[in-house]
Amino acid sequence: MNPTHSAVPFIVIVPARLASTRLPRKPLADLAGKPMVVRVAEQASASGASRVLIATDAEIVLNTCREYGIEALLTREDHSTGTDRLAEVVQVCQLPDDALVVNVQGDEPLIEPGIIASVAAHLAANSDCAIATAAHPLFKLAEIFNPNIVKVVLDARGIALYFSRAPIPWLRDAYQSQWSPENGAASILNVTQLLASSDVIYRHVGLYAYRASFLRRYPKLSKSPVEIVEALEQLRAMWHGERIAVLLIPHALPVGVDTPADLKRVREMLSKQG
Repeated sequence: MNPTHSAVPFIVIVPARLASTRLPRKPLADLAGKPMVVRVAEQASASGASRVLIATDAEIVLNTCREYGIEALLTREDHSTGTDRLAEVVQVCQLPDDALVVNVQGDEPLIEPGIIASVAAHLAANSDCAIATAAHPLFKLAEIFNPNIVKVVLDARGIALYFSRAPIPWLRDAYQSQWSPENGAASILNVTQLLASSDVIYRHVGLYAYRASFLRRYPKLSKSPVEIVEALEQLRAMWHGERIAVLLIPHALPVGVDTPADLKRVREMLSKQG
């Protein structure tokens, strides 16, 4: 499915926490003369969102956003997840239950505006779902077996059945005959057979659209055992019976910024763009 801009009304909230273990003061990192959080807000504004709001835990980020004319809200410092921060914004701003809220990560300065709008429209089109997200096909063996890359399995309607850091679904014919308990994934070499089956292997993209009513419920939901062992927050919603609609997109999203190396790469990309 090719993502397109949508007339569906939605707002974007960008959680921007100042502290970062791998990249201190990440929201304020300079990207071609602008702080990263400002770059993210500009991309979100280009999506057609009716409102873009930065939710931060630091006065310096709040003031920086306001200097650039970007709406920002100071939120609590003790939120364990970005979704908890969004839930606070929903409460403080008294958003109606039927409002569609897209969570754009504060470290995605190159995110495609059209994808943001498409995920919002996908949630609007799936009235029985509380959440929408995106995924794209995986073709590389190293990525399929990389636990830092989250995979998702879908049902016939494109609703998520499960998310995992493991290689799901397990391609029995491609993997089983070559799997070695001693060497694990390193012994799987039949790439040709793997690629022939790759239309069922999808990488989850960390972009979410929520109904405000769900965000109000979220802080009250207990953590689930699978969420804890996988360290995947979205499994909490599924554990409690919520449905997640997954928009299939044809390609990976532009690189995010998690490390100093990522920051250097994005700076180089922006420099080439002029």
